[in-house]
Amino acid sequence: MLISHTVRHHVLHVALHRDLDVTNRAAAALQIQALVQTHRPTRVVIALPAADPTPATLSALARAHRMCGSLGIPLTLTGASTRTSRLLEANTP
Repeated sequence: MLISHTVRHHVLHVALHRDLDVTNRAAAALQIQALVQTHRPTRVVIALPAADPTPATLSALARAHRMCGSLGIPLTLTGASTRTSRLLEANTP
């Protein structure tokens, strides 16, 4: 299992259980996308397994961030370093 999720008070909480690699990056991104489309939350919170995730994890997060942004849904990270949060913000329009 790559991710798990809960929905509380219209907030989608997603937990990544391990850093992603190129073989499971797309699957995780698609799972997050499906959860957002299904639940239409007011906010998405993604908990990371490491403060400085792998490039593949960052790629999936950037995809989720772009998708949420296009829907007007704020996305925040927990467990991320300040550097990781800034990197994600800087690399997604």
